[in-house]
Amino acid sequence: MGKRRPSGDGLIRKRSDGRWEARIIVGHKENGNPIYRSVFAEKQGKLMPKLAELKEQYAGVELTENSAITLGEWLERWLEEYKKPILRQSTYTGYVKDIENHILPYLGAKKLTQLKTSEIQKHYNYLLDSGRVKDSGKGKGLANATVRGIHMVLREALDSAVREGLIPRNPVDGTSPPKVHRKEKRVLTKEELEAFMKLIENDASWYDFFYTEMLTGMRAGEICGVRWEDFDEENRTLRVVRSVDFAHGELVIGETKTEDGKRTIYLPNSLWRLLAERKKRSFSEWIFPNLLKPELPLDPAKAYRQLKSILKKGGLPDIRLHDLRHTFTSHAANSGIAPKTLSEIVGHSKASFTLDHYAHVTGDMQKNAANIVMNYITDILGKELKPWRNANEKVEKAQ
Repeated sequence: MGKRRPSGDGLIRKRSDGRWEARIIVGHKENGNPIYRSVFAEKQGKLMPKLAELKEQYAGVELTENSAITLGEWLERWLEEYKKPILRQSTYTGYVKDIENHILPYLGAKKLTQLKTSEIQKHYNYLLDSGRVKDSGKGKGLANATVRGIHMVLREALDSAVREGLIPRNPVDGTSPPKVHRKEKRVLTKEELEAFMKLIENDASWYDFFYTEMLTGMRAGEICGVRWEDFDEENRTLRVVRSVDFAHGELVIGETKTEDGKRTIYLPNSLWRLLAERKKRSFSEWIFPNLLKPELPLDPAKAYRQLKSILKKGGLPDIRLHDLRHTFTSHAANSGIAPKTLSEIVGHSKASFTLDHYAHVTGDMQKNAANIVMNYITDILGKELKPWRNANEKVEKAQ
């Protein structure tokens, strides 16, 4: 048996049809036979730049026979081996739906090694124009956010293929997925928050839900997912261990968004009393059940619709349900709760993430900060500040 030729080795030859060919080894089969990739040109001088590009493309790559699999075959394996063990069920279901509906029908039969950046970009354009599977009255094309989500799934899957040595580079790199214009996060001011709480105080069905949201900053799905077994009345705590999502047409009960999302919250006295009273009249294992089907938890989408109705009725800003979580976090941070403590309450691993993404400054907070600074300066400077203040007062009187 001859010596195994290394990857990168190759040859240049003139073919019988008159064209020039450059061929290099880019991997090996199980029996040791080489896997080749070639480039062609009419003249030898034009072949050399193509050869240099080919060598650069496959530098450090060792392809195997598995590199001949199709995109569809790879995505099936990637979902099972890479994503299913780590994703929440609702997130995993979303990945499967995106792949089955928007990737496999168009690109699934393509070999991994034959995928081109240009055809992936062309596919994104098609999805934006005509990619909707069902007619929902919203037009034929998919939303920018949906196509960008499909792009993220495909890029992640092909990044894994690169790491496994199945392809030399990710063909998704170089595409231009559509931009998504996120709605600006909105935090209710103190006055708006008081008006909101007044609107719901006479709504027995929803007061407890939104009061829990405003005093804990829990995600809507987490509130829907708490059972009475999670409420420790004696120690005044509430365990957060699961979440409810309505994903792709079905209600999914799964784990919290992240591992750090599993936590125990110490309840303020008012919320502890509210839940204790609610427990006495409860007829379900869920703290917030579906009233028509009490064996099921409340659907977060229903809470979202109710919030919109309340805001419209009260003439308040049109915010998202998640913005109530931002409102809690911002006002809690402003009230002096330590960042580390706050991050544990809302289920974040890092205090910096909580402050960067959830703590927003309102006009009330800026005024409060200015007063704190003034009092601080006065306490430090004392008498030294008095002549400066007196001088200002004289100027004001003279005017």
